[in-house]
Amino acid sequence: MERGFGNGSLERRRTMKLSVSFAILLTLIPAFYSTAVYAAMQDDVNQAVTIFQRFESIPEHSIPPAVLRDAKGLAILTVFKAGFIFSGRGGSGVVVARTRHGWSGPSAIGTGGVGFGLQIGGQVTEFVLVLNTYDAVQAFSREGNVTLGAGVSVAAGPIGRTAEADIAPVAAIYSYSISQGLFAGVSLEGTVIGARNDANIGYYGRDVTPQQILAGNVAPPPGAKMLYHVLIAADSGRCGPKFACK
Repeated sequence: MERGFGNGSLERRRTMKLSVSFAILLTLIPAFYSTAVYAAMQDDVNQAVTIFQRFESIPEHSIPPAVLRDAKGLAILTVFKAGFIFSGRGGSGVVVARTRHGWSGPSAIGTGGVGFGLQIGGQVTEFVLVLNTYDAVQAFSREGNVTLGAGVSVAAGPIGRTAEADIAPVAAIYSYSISQGLFAGVSLEGTVIGARNDANIGYYGRDVTPQQILAGNVAPPPGAKMLYHVLIAADSGRCGPKFACK
């Protein structure tokens, strides 16, 4: 006569197996989430490098070397805009600051919004924001939102080699953009840009703030090395990204 388990015993075994499986799943979720967040932030860092290098194609419409040399920081982001009657836009990127020891690691930023207008289709625009003052850097160092034009002035920046000499900033932030292959200095008055704190934590592997990152108090991950190299190349005039270098 075979010996078996009662229905109650079988149910307990099933429940135990499910509990163990669920516990294992819970331990894996943070790892998967952290990996996904790191990858998304790394994509933004890689895209920042690409945007820098994209300016190489038309040097006469590029950011003057004098503007870059005097920059206290740079914000680089990609914004997607799409809609039918109602329009919406969103984007992500990174901001870096010049410190006493060189460029800081990248801090994650993002923007978004909705509007109303007779628009059909979509558009991708890449922005480089040159932070001309320490106040502009401080605005991006906060963990909240930055409203361009409210407390921190923004204006379309000068372009090309002819703007090299005797440039005195007329705004805390100069904005530049590439949209559908066209280069232009544009105003972003009223645009809200916010810190992406979860992305920073996932990328750096610990609890860090934009203030700590932009002050140079946090060592950047290895994935930020290429961005650091193109920034150094722009500073030295070696024309790595060729921002209108001579």
